[in-house]
Amino acid sequence: MFVPPMYRTENEGRLRQVMERYPLAMLVTNGEPTPYATHLPVIFDQNGAPGTDGPVGATLLGHLNRNNPHWRTLTDGLAAKLVFTGPHSYITPTLYETTPAAPTWNFVTVHLEGTLHPVTDLEETLGVLQATVETFESAFGNKWEMDSSLDYFRHIGPAVGAFRFVVTSADGMFKLSQEKTPEIQHRIADRLIGTETGTRHELGALMAELTLGDRDGV
Repeated sequence: MFVPPMYRTENEGRLRQVMERYPLAMLVTNGEPTPYATHLPVIFDQNGAPGTDGPVGATLLGHLNRNNPHWRTLTDGLAAKLVFTGPHSYITPTLYETTPAAPTWNFVTVHLEGTLHPVTDLEETLGVLQATVETFESAFGNKWEMDSSLDYFRHIGPAVGAFRFVVTSADGMFKLSQEKTPEIQHRIADRLIGTETGTRHELGALMAELTLGDRDGV
């Protein structure tokens, strides 16, 4: 991924933060005639290598449908990429209050490269599913317990293609109007925060948190 220096972060923890806040990733591997790409939820393996504050060295867990042709191409040690998309929005040049001007699109994304290791054992697959449920229920759910549904999970388990992903490199792009003056950045962030509770609001909150008036804040 091409990342202009002003949009790059030296804070590895920021990459992990994006991954945990926006865990629906796109798994990309080589294919014929074009690469395979599948959207799927991904979590950090709490029992795997801890890595650093960021994702490099860590192990991730994910799963997809075994009926997906992508699954049949996954082999142990396969080189792969995971792409996480954070909040994003169109930015109107009216917020610059100057001419000439051009609109742009602000966004946050994290790209990981690593090696993929399919999980073939049913009990290990169920372990990945359980860890995924527990992680997302804690972060986004209502503390649902899967104990009463274990038989159902065991029934659907053979149709689930779980995998481990060992991160070897990570890159992030935080395009948050860093090239603009702090005054313009404030106007953009205020407009985004004041819209709605969706991705535009989240982008504005991230701008306020990371970049306003501080080029080293990302």
